[in-house]
Amino acid sequence: MTTALFSPLTVRDLTLRNRVWVAPLCEYSVPRRDGVPTDWHLVHLGSFARGGAGLVIAEATAVVPEGRISPHDTGIWNDEQAEAWRRVVDFIHGQGAAAGIQLAHAGRKASIYPEWGETVEGWSGRGTMPASEAGWQTVAPSAIAFEGYDTPVALDEQGIADVVAAFADAARRSVAAGFDLVEVHAAHGYLLHQFLSPLSNLRDDAWGGSLEHRARIVLDVVRAVRAAVDVPILVRFSATDWTEGGWDEHQTATVAQWALEAGADLFDISSGGLVRAAIPVGPGYQVPLAEHVRREGNVAVGAVGLITEAEQAERIVATGQADAILMGRQWMRDPHAALSFARALGDEAALEQLVPPQYRRAFF
Repeated sequence: MTTALFSPLTVRDLTLRNRVWVAPLCEYSVPRRDGVPTDWHLVHLGSFARGGAGLVIAEATAVVPEGRISPHDTGIWNDEQAEAWRRVVDFIHGQGAAAGIQLAHAGRKASIYPEWGETVEGWSGRGTMPASEAGWQTVAPSAIAFEGYDTPVALDEQGIADVVAAFADAARRSVAAGFDLVEVHAAHGYLLHQFLSPLSNLRDDAWGGSLEHRARIVLDVVRAVRAAVDVPILVRFSATDWTEGGWDEHQTATVAQWALEAGADLFDISSGGLVRAAIPVGPGYQVPLAEHVRREGNVAVGAVGLITEAEQAERIVATGQADAILMGRQWMRDPHAALSFARALGDEAALEQLVPPQYRRAFF
């Protein structure tokens, strides 16, 4: 049986072996606080490549130190970090998968206690970490705090220009480290999403107000990254804030069109994260958002969010709701999720291609 899910997909000049992808998964696992990925990242990400993924996207990786969500985040603002990423990329490639990296700046949601900081450091705080421990001053489009966090400083024109340049520099380092594509993180309430949403961007200059102005930094980042590298560029959007008067799927589709013209290639559609909201979580709950952006924006998209079953994933791709599916927690539950899906769908050709020789005795 030939399946849509295990057909190849070409994005710009990169052909991915299938459409079962690994979404970025924050691990908060750099105890040295220097942004350098560790053995954990090698084993964590490498296991998914071994498990048959077409694309493995590394976690939200900060383009500047103050862009980290927590002190334990990975980074790619210097060459030491890029060199450490190289061995992770090499292993992913050795398993036949493509390697991507999500470039990120957390904005007002930066400088927080890592989820498992108490285990690693003895930290027991929540929310913004003070400078007296390992925190720093956060920045945002406007001086409006995320609920429960400290108030950020509004970026000035030079600060915005520095952010754009940092994304481009990080993209260059990523490609030098061997990554096949980069993803610009404009979702989940982090800095670029903060500029997009009228709930967090109250500026009255060229970076706020109208949709064109609120989207300006995202488009400038995409243009700068495209000028810096030739690899595919993905953009992750939260398609809705799930809050009246906030960012929504119609604005997302419009900005995705503009980003495509600016040099982006495919859009990874998630939702939420900007403000605390009631989200109707359920199986595939974000897939309709991806489908909307794909059709209204006439762009290629990936769907994410409680996609856990082989038949469900196949249906999403086969019916044209999305061009690929991304999973996070399902990969953590089953690091061989692609192999499991291929077996469940009866795609023997995919299994023949994907099962490592060391594991064939378990599958054939």
